[in-house]
Amino acid sequence: MNNRISSLREIYNLNLNDIEVNHYWNNGNEKELKIHRIHAYPAKFPSFIANKALDYVSENFNRPGLVADIFCGCGTVALEAKRKNIDFWGCDINPVATLIARTKSNCYNIKRLMEYFNKILLAFNKLNGFQVDYEQANERIKYWYEKESYIDLAKLKKAIDEVVPRKSKYYLFFMCAFSNILKPTSRWLTKSIKPQIDPRKKPANVIKAFCDQFMFMKAAFEEVVFLGESSSTIVTENFLSKKLKKPKVDLIITSPPYVTSYEYADLHQLSSLWLGYTDDYRKLRKGSIGSSHHAFDFKEIERKLNKTASCIVSRLHEKDISQARAVAKYFFDIQLSIKECETMLNNNGFLVVVIGDTEYKGVRIENSRHISESLLENGFAEVYLFKRKISRKNLTPYRDEFGRFTNDCGKRKVYHEEYIIIGRKI
Repeated sequence: MNNRISSLREIYNLNLNDIEVNHYWNNGNEKELKIHRIHAYPAKFPSFIANKALDYVSENFNRPGLVADIFCGCGTVALEAKRKNIDFWGCDINPVATLIARTKSNCYNIKRLMEYFNKILLAFNKLNGFQVDYEQANERIKYWYEKESYIDLAKLKKAIDEVVPRKSKYYLFFMCAFSNILKPTSRWLTKSIKPQIDPRKKPANVIKAFCDQFMFMKAAFEEVVFLGESSSTIVTENFLSKKLKKPKVDLIITSPPYVTSYEYADLHQLSSLWLGYTDDYRKLRKGSIGSSHHAFDFKEIERKLNKTASCIVSRLHEKDISQARAVAKYFFDIQLSIKECETMLNNNGFLVVVIGDTEYKGVRIENSRHISESLLENGFAEVYLFKRKISRKNLTPYRDEFGRFTNDCGKRKVYHEEYIIIGRKI
């Protein structure tokens, strides 16, 4: 199959199974850096794809002056752009995601990190008499933590606040470290993509977890090399917000959330509550693309969907009306996002979207076809579609309602492939 798509007719007649796996996009040329693993993050963007996308555009067309990621998550594209000395702009509605992204995009003096680390431990030890009222804690935090763990975390947070200047990049570093030990020190079921308590879990010791996390992050930043002094701007905002000021860019590389995927506000609730981003994590669901928590006029949105989206929503409507509504809102938001991307891009600019298809109750959610159609409808004269295999994904083909892999064919199917869709604005 020719990977270039130039008309809507080609998209409508396209058999996705006929697309061959493209080896360029299938594997990376180097081992993933530790810095990409300084904080747990679900469905993380593969760093080698960001790298290859930057190289693909630079080598085949022109080196971009400014790169963007409109759903920047934990900052994979931001970091890879900085490694190549390319300026970056990104946004994400999730404040925990932008905390991680900003941390990864900074350069740190290792000696100063060690000085702060030692002072934090000293300050923690001096807080033995510090009174922490567990009973007055946020009810949701108390739900997840035993009293001893809560008290130690509260003392550690206070020690960091006392030692590290709030407006410094070093404060971001230690808040990121603190954030990543919140689940191990809680009763949260390890590696679960759904919030649930593990009644058999013994929470990790707070100080040991913090020390281990610091040492890993220190080693990660010692390993990475940044070329030059490129800039990174990362904002916490809904990309579709009218008040968000978007720059003109040469290249956008992004991976949108999946419609049947995670509630990121739920998964990051511990960090959101502990770091003071909200007093009720459910508030952070508002405005997020892919969330099922929306109030909207379904009929009005349904009329604005493109052909691919309309067909999928219609099939879903026969299976599950509630899910059909959520998918309709998701597709509509993706269409608006692509329209905004076209406005952001300079002439001869590129949009690279990485996404896979999924399935719900036997209906294939063809994100790849929907995005390809949306690109052609929004001023992208050239669209290229590539397929890659997801080699590390568990081969069990379904996920249950808790997000666990299963062989039950009545559950949501997981596809072991994803697509790289490239649109060129001419």
